Amino acid sequence: MTTQPTMNAISTDSRNWGAIGHLSAFVQFVGIPSFVGPLVVWLFKRDDVFAGDQAKEALNFNISMAIYFIASLLAIILLVGLVLVPIVVVSWFVLTIVGTVKASGGDYYRYPATIRFIN
Repeated sequence: MTTQPTMNAISTDSRNWGAIGHLSAFVQFVGIPSFVGPLVVWLFKRDDVFAGDQAKEALNFNISMAIYFIASLLAIILLVGLVLVPIVVVSWFVLTIVGTVKASGGDYYRYPATIRFIN
């Protein structure tokens, strides 16, 4: 098992970019798919160990949530989606905030129920 640097070893710049990697998913509110923001941060900061890792984690999470959202929309036909869609949306919003706060504090955050598309 690899050891991860402590908060003191992670620069303020890396922590800020890590938080931006998570927070950038909110570009969805201006009509851009939520995975685009983390993708851009990851492409620019992938050489930064902490910021690149957190942007990649946010990217995987947002791709996963898009899949879950589409599946929930399809499940509306079975009426189950009427419950699933709000759960997916609220979970996405809350977990994105949690990831942002954790990354800004220098913690490596791992989203639950995330498919690791990019390793």
